[in-house]
Amino acid sequence: MGHRLSKIYTRTGDAGTTGLGDGSRTAKNSTRVAAMGDVDELNSLIGVILCEELPADIRELFTGIQHDLFDLGGEMSIPGAALLKATQPARLEAAIDHYNANLGPLKEFILPGGNRAAALTHLARTVCRRAERVTVALAAEETVSDAGRQYLNRLSDLLFVLGRWLNKAAGGSDVLWQKGKNA
Repeated sequence: MGHRLSKIYTRTGDAGTTGLGDGSRTAKNSTRVAAMGDVDELNSLIGVILCEELPADIRELFTGIQHDLFDLGGEMSIPGAALLKATQPARLEAAIDHYNANLGPLKEFILPGGNRAAALTHLARTVCRRAERVTVALAAEETVSDAGRQYLNRLSDLLFVLGRWLNKAAGGSDVLWQKGKNA
């Protein structure tokens, strides 16, 4: 890879634009840059989750997700690029099925919470949903790969399931919403 980032500050963004992977420049407040930022934020949050004590299989899953999200960010930084494969959302579906298999059916909505790893995973789910919304907005303006949009959609579902699974694995349970609890 060489010395890709030998100089961290370039001053080229001082006027409110940023460089994309294809060499073009775009406004820092563009939908593309917002989508890239949300995917980067999600990846960073997954990194925080990886600081928690996790079972080895969950750690491996989250690490793979980080690599996928970096690929997705790269895809978004090059207009028209498609780095994610159609198989990647399907891989998330398999993980959803695997981790959801031993969870009880939901009869109530749940609140984000429980143990710290589960709560952080629920937070990652909300950041993922935001990244998905901005990516859909970008797709209305410019070309975005189907796999990228589908990946974010499946990932938010997986994060929901993993939040529940992490609570159960720690000996806890879902935090159930109680309608009108404080009325």
